[in-house]
Amino acid sequence: MEPQLLHSATDSVATVVVHHPAKRNAMTAAMWRALPPLLETLAADPDVRALVLTGEGETFCAGADISTLQGSPEEAQRLAVLAEEALAAFPKPTLAAIRGHCVGGGSQLAAACDLRFAEEGALFGVTPAKLGIVYPASSTRRLASLVGPATTKYLLFSGELIDAERALRTGLVDEVLPAGELGKRVAEFTRILASRSQLTQAAAKEFADGRDDRDAYWAAQARGSGDTAEGVAAFLQRRQPRFTWSVPTSG
Repeated sequence: MEPQLLHSATDSVATVVVHHPAKRNAMTAAMWRALPPLLETLAADPDVRALVLTGEGETFCAGADISTLQGSPEEAQRLAVLAEEALAAFPKPTLAAIRGHCVGGGSQLAAACDLRFAEEGALFGVTPAKLGIVYPASSTRRLASLVGPATTKYLLFSGELIDAERALRTGLVDEVLPAGELGKRVAEFTRILASRSQLTQAAAKEFADGRDDRDAYWAAQARGSGDTAEGVAAFLQRRQPRFTWSVPTSG
């Protein structure tokens, strides 16, 4: 099978799989290009309430396919940044499910997700210093917002790999699971995400990511959504809420 991005949707959760096992799921130029339109399609699907990004087999993503850097490193980096930004802008909760190596461009993709769950034994690294590449400013800032400037400098200055436990301590990942438990935990947690109010999630995502020009918009959405009334009624009646607000398909 050619290197590609596979996708499926089950129980309101879309899964995107980086599939290039011959090169530890390294991202080719075609794969970088394919990610933004795929995410646009999934974002517009009202049945999709959360998204999981993972890698084929026992590796998340070993970065960019280095052969793509031989022609135009600038173009390769531009494609990676566009894909990263499209993932960061996905309007519903995103979660990276990480096994094995999460390096270079793989770390870019993982950092662009809202949450990161890793299996014990996973390894993380940001390695442009090994290639003499200037890491993109937007990617550097996103990494620093997760782990702070000191750990960002450690990773970028050295290009060294860190293990899942250190990634957890620094805030690069949110949970570390024993071997064999990652898939079960991700399925369980994304079911929780899919059951919650999309209104709450979408507003919280924008606020947490630093957007500060839509307070009035979200206040108006809350007033007109009916989600609050439904949530309170469900709580008092001791039943599961049936939230109806959904992310607009455009705008």
